[in-house]
Amino acid sequence: MPPPGTRWIGTSWKMTKSLAEARRYATALTDAARPGRWTGLQPFLIPPATALTTVRDALPLSAGVLLGAQNAHWADSGAWTGEVSVPQVADAGARLVEIGHSERREHFGDTDDVVHRKVRAVLRHGLVPLLCVGEPASVRAAGGSVEHVLGQARSALAGLDDASSVLVAYEPVWAIGEHGTPARPDDVAGVVAALAAELGSRIQGVLYGGSVDRANMHELLAVDHVSGLFVGRAAWDVDAFVAILDGAAEA
Repeated sequence: MPPPGTRWIGTSWKMTKSLAEARRYATALTDAARPGRWTGLQPFLIPPATALTTVRDALPLSAGVLLGAQNAHWADSGAWTGEVSVPQVADAGARLVEIGHSERREHFGDTDDVVHRKVRAVLRHGLVPLLCVGEPASVRAAGGSVEHVLGQARSALAGLDDASSVLVAYEPVWAIGEHGTPARPDDVAGVVAALAAELGSRIQGVLYGGSVDRANMHELLAVDHVSGLFVGRAAWDVDAFVAILDGAAEA
């Protein structure tokens, strides 16, 4: 794990990019990752499962970029057609696994119990869980953001003896996606502070994700207790991702 105080800056490609596109992106990122350029940062990249080995082969460990998977099953093996296990994504190069994204929760049946099982599986195999939490617009409008997000986090981490490698990504559902409403620092501060107060030193840190781009990244990084950023489509172009990393390093 990186030293305390490190800022995590990463992106997930979701269901985009061919193998050729993934290779070009990873190669360009490797070329940009000269020693000392991103001191104080832990960059991470989460391609689709089809591109994990392609990115791994084009992105050497010396680049300092952590490779992640967008999902993994809680079982190590078995008759789970269409799924991939934590050992499989680790074998393909992943060292981090995204869990509980709102799209997985809404469309693929990832209940709080399923998320909890997946967190345990990732920890069991020594990988970093990137636990996504966030409230929909209706909950926000009713004033229930903090309790909703804390409930997701409590359920996911319940009964864990050691959650020190867990990253929590606060991604309000109303702020993510192509039609999301960018959050202001005041929208983020209360929930992030509540997560920090609840989880404290139990976890690696709290990231913010949701319509992050170069225009708002600095004010979001300045929010108390934000340990980094989980960037979406604004980082799908490698030059844009490099610019975001440069900006975070300068900050």
